[in-house]
Amino acid sequence: MATIEIQNLCKTYGDFVAVRESSFTIQDGEFFVMLGPSGCGKTTTLRMIAGLEVPTAGHIHLGGEEITYSPGSQRNIAFVFQLFALYPHMSVQDNIGFPLKVQGVSRKERKNKVEEVARMLQIDHILKQGVGGLSSGDRQRVALGRALVRDAQAFLMDEPLGALDAEFRDLMCEELRLLHNRVGATTVYVTHDQVEAMSMADRICVMEKGEVLQIATPDEIYARPTSKFVGGFIGSPSMNFLPAQGGIDSGAKSLAVKGGEVAIPEMYQAITSDSAWIGARPEHITLSDQGALRGETVSVEYMGSRQLVVVDTECGRLRVRSDNHIPVKTGDNVGLDFDADALVVFDGHTEKAIDSALFGGTAHG
Repeated sequence: MATIEIQNLCKTYGDFVAVRESSFTIQDGEFFVMLGPSGCGKTTTLRMIAGLEVPTAGHIHLGGEEITYSPGSQRNIAFVFQLFALYPHMSVQDNIGFPLKVQGVSRKERKNKVEEVARMLQIDHILKQGVGGLSSGDRQRVALGRALVRDAQAFLMDEPLGALDAEFRDLMCEELRLLHNRVGATTVYVTHDQVEAMSMADRICVMEKGEVLQIATPDEIYARPTSKFVGGFIGSPSMNFLPAQGGIDSGAKSLAVKGGEVAIPEMYQAITSDSAWIGARPEHITLSDQGALRGETVSVEYMGSRQLVVVDTECGRLRVRSDNHIPVKTGDNVGLDFDADALVVFDGHTEKAIDSALFGGTAHG
């Protein structure tokens, strides 16, 4: 396997900038997920790594070798697409072994490698079948097998679970991660689904409008997003945002918000800004008789051991994830307390986390 290095990568289509000055390194053996909404540039970046798109500027290195303008056929990379791209007239065995056939691998060696990969993917019992009658989950395994059968330096996956239903997606997320752990392959995985990203990635690269916003481990991105966009995109439900009144002054231990005051982490108490937002995850707000804010409960959603409580306050609608033993119902007037150490403060002008250099994630890998 190999390290992938991206240096100042750009892709434009006329006046439209699809990827803007991206620089990061994907480590050897890493499961690296590129995450963001449709049109953010993640698939374009993946296609440039694969050799399916030519960069406008920048450099791509694979295993220390520059491949920026090398044809895709000359890159030792395996690609898995969303729509499987299987050959309907071939059997499972022939589909998996096709890349080896093209490379001129002998029939005996091809058969052995196909059977080895099929056992790994638990589809060795259907090798003789045609692919047309297979379930979507098995077709996806065949597509993965066709990639894995090659001794590729890296595996690129473009929304490979997007065509599966929710039950199969959850199962395949688990299986893909276990497969990665066994093979130890350098994997670049593109998705717009944060649940897939959070459950599988070693590191996540969040993109928006062609720009890399943050690269970090799932827990770092969740706990310390470096921008409001990242905080709002990651998490279900997403981070709550409260506008501070009058910004933040050096030495302040709390910020005034409409309807109350919220204590902030010590790391922000040396900061001055005339505009700020407080970011709070739903589980970092608790229901309390004597809270920093008060509001009216709009809805209560039962979630097993937890409940999701939606509260309208003077500074906006907030979502609270609390223990379900706390009695609350729609229309109740409730108090809200905040876990000060877990909050994130964003600059009101740039919408970036104030002094985000303190955090684990950055916009460069």
